Amino acid sequence: MKAEVFLPDDYRPAEDEPFMNERQLEYFRRKLLNWKADLMDESKSTIVGLQDSTRNIPDIADRASEETDRALELRTRDRQRKLVAKIDAALRRIEEGEYGYCEETGEPISLKRLDARPIATLSLEAQERHERREKVHRDD
Repeated sequence: MKAEVFLPDDYRPAEDEPFMNERQLEYFRRKLLNWKADLMDESKSTIVGLQDSTRNIPDIADRASEETDRALELRTRDRQRKLVAKIDAALRRIEEGEYGYCEETGEPISLKRLDARPIATLSLEAQERHERREKVHRDD
């Protein structure tokens, strides 16, 4: 078992420290775990809300509106379920020592990008290339 890394509450990864040192890894691990916990809490409240709203609504327009709202909520939860899977993958990369490095080039992903999108697997340049290729193939 690893020793716990001390991380001040105001800590932010900085470019002038070694890339993906213990403090940076712990910062991103905590950020990912907090994000995942928030998503799981929202998911639980959705389940409770859907169970509570299973009532018979006599007005057809109101029923249609309720069904549309429910479908939108379920689509949102499905996106969040996929996001939780990406968070879990990022946490595995932290444990395996691969977090923070571009899957395509092996280069470090910028700290600003990781702070904004901690599940990022590609550097900004690789992501832009990927999106350009995707756009070209989509236009065919």
